[in-house]
Amino acid sequence: MQFIKNFFNYVKSYSKYVDFLILIAYVALSLIGLVMIYSASMVSAQMQFGNAENFYTKQLLIIILGFSLVFFMTYFMSGNFFKMKGVQLIMLVSIIFLLLFTMFFGSEINGQRNWIDLGFFNLQSSEFFKIIAILYLAYIYNKREKRIDSDDITSIIPLAFILIVSGMVMLHDFGTWLVIAAMIIGTFLYIRIPVKAILWTGVLVGGVGTAIAGITFLVKGSILNEYQLNRIETFFHPFNDPMGTGYQLTNSLIAISHGGMFGTGIGNGIIKLGYLPEPHTDFIMAVIAEELGLIGVLFIILLYLVIILKALSYAHRSTDTFYRIVCIGVAMYITMQVFINVGGISKIIPLTGVPLPLLSYGGSSFLSVSIAIGLLIIAAKHVKQKEIELKKQR
Repeated sequence: MQFIKNFFNYVKSYSKYVDFLILIAYVALSLIGLVMIYSASMVSAQMQFGNAENFYTKQLLIIILGFSLVFFMTYFMSGNFFKMKGVQLIMLVSIIFLLLFTMFFGSEINGQRNWIDLGFFNLQSSEFFKIIAILYLAYIYNKREKRIDSDDITSIIPLAFILIVSGMVMLHDFGTWLVIAAMIIGTFLYIRIPVKAILWTGVLVGGVGTAIAGITFLVKGSILNEYQLNRIETFFHPFNDPMGTGYQLTNSLIAISHGGMFGTGIGNGIIKLGYLPEPHTDFIMAVIAEELGLIGVLFIILLYLVIILKALSYAHRSTDTFYRIVCIGVAMYITMQVFINVGGISKIIPLTGVPLPLLSYGGSSFLSVSIAIGLLIIAAKHVKQKEIELKKQR
């Protein structure tokens, strides 16, 4: 009994450092996602498994795990853990091994070899690479802080290393690679690497990109896969083949237009009734647009903005390079993933198959974003603690 009392006293005393607005936005998006996943998947789940709650139940378990992770990180973890050299080494070696394993032995779903079948769970290693990329760049540039401002060409090595490793992701998941590349570029610009290093990075990236493209062409006879070529063609001419390659995008646009301002109401959407394959995954926003309308979409975008603007705010307020880069990385992660998903389903950019953070069905994506939120809260705690300490000293 005393243990429980001490536990709650600890949580209560530590809560003054927690940014609950971030947590509220995270929980709200997760619960909205759970409701919409049930609405989007109940018909297909009933037809496939004889249980309308199949995808809903699985996502609920993932959400409980994600909430537990965020709670643990909020109250029992410090950024100093991720600053340890041994932890960084274990994370890097582990993710490189997982990416290589995925490349050669991964399960292929919808034309993409992007999953490791664990039996009870399909692990998408590229989702967790995003987190490790953020932490590695934060760690290494925190160590090199005094060398960044000097005209030191070696300052591009960590960025180049992460970019080269991410090439393994690009070969089988271009959409996820775009998110990772945006995170790297965001870090690149934020830490203000010297012009000479920027030029050398351009040369290096160009050389590596050309080599990868050349090898891919020699092995496959084409730089892009067939499904990627189809997505580009669909982007320019979605209605040329509405029953073939343009089927998903055409029906997504119909769903968005059908929703109007206020939507048809939760559960009343039509597009999920066999017109849109797996609407609970990458196309969940099309279902939301139809059932909740423009108002619902704008509310969800507002929740994302809360998290993104909070991340940028803490990056500006922090005096520690490690936490600043973590905040920038998380902001870029969520911003790019939302833009790529929403842009794809609304024909702003070509479809890439990137899930919508916290809303799309999928364990790896949800847990990856949950860890990112946990890291943001840890950074926010550090900033608040430092600010309180400074006020006491005055």
